[in-house]
Amino acid sequence: MAQTIITTSRPPKRSAVKALGNYSFILIFLCIFLVYLWRNANALTLNGVMNILRHSTVVGIIAFGMGLSIITGGIDLSVGSMLALIGGLSVEVFNNTNNPLVTLLFALGLGLILGLINGALIGYVRMPAFIVTLATMMIYRSMAQYYLRAALRKSIFQMNGQLTAYQPFYDFGQSKALGFIPTVGIIFILVTAVMVFIATSTKYGKSVYAIGSNERAAQLAGVNVGLTRATVYVITGVLCGAAAYIWLAMNGSVDPATLGKSNEMYAIAAVVIGGISMSGGKGKLLGVMFGAMSYTCIDKIIAAMRMDALINDTIKGTILLVAVLIQILIPMLRGRMGKQRA
Repeated sequence: MAQTIITTSRPPKRSAVKALGNYSFILIFLCIFLVYLWRNANALTLNGVMNILRHSTVVGIIAFGMGLSIITGGIDLSVGSMLALIGGLSVEVFNNTNNPLVTLLFALGLGLILGLINGALIGYVRMPAFIVTLATMMIYRSMAQYYLRAALRKSIFQMNGQLTAYQPFYDFGQSKALGFIPTVGIIFILVTAVMVFIATSTKYGKSVYAIGSNERAAQLAGVNVGLTRATVYVITGVLCGAAAYIWLAMNGSVDPATLGKSNEMYAIAAVVIGGISMSGGKGKLLGVMFGAMSYTCIDKIIAAMRMDALINDTIKGTILLVAVLIQILIPMLRGRMGKQRA
């Protein structure tokens, strides 16, 4: 008697819907980008498109650290203040050494130290991430402003344009590969590749997601929760150092009163639009790149509409609330649909 072999396979339609759900951040970016082009037809050039990538770099790099902390169920509100402090002190290092490489090492090293302070308090002392980073947000920016006014008696940190290394350093920030791809944008793409690899292809990345999903279960599975949490904030600090260095190459000066102001919100928005769950343990770090570019497009749409600058943050804050609301509603709708099918 012939055997009947029954094979079960997922319908192509359901597979396509799931794939679309997993990478919805790409569709969101494309929709926002099309609106941007509609509002600003002059941007429909290669340089106009590449400018989106360029202007997303600083916040995008910071947002990867924010993404890691949110995946663990935490948050880092100090990223904007770290950017200001690291950037300001890096200006002084450059002015005293005339060496971009030493400045880079200093920026990364200081970022590591500032991130370690956050990480030690959160991972080992087990203080709430919100409270720790709220406190260091105030401390780091205050330190940057105090040093500028009390020690240097200046209004901004300004790189010395007379130094021999200044022009090559500044040119690096404005340079383009193949004549149209911003060098800083390439760095952003490389950072994206490294962060996605860490999140998806390493034991450490799996530990980060495990902590965000169920900390107790992760601990029972042998994950060193304290160390993993601490290193997440160290990585965030190093990324802030890299972002500060790129900012200097692009702009040549730092105003600690304004640089990084609200960047913590922009980074959170990039993470949320990129599909990472604020409850932790879910989402793809690749989405952070598209989330950052989406937010840059939104910023440019607001500018193209010539709205009052004072209303900008109202619009951006509303978009952030809507993005989080969508994150909450989609699982609820899926749950109800699942019950109806059952």
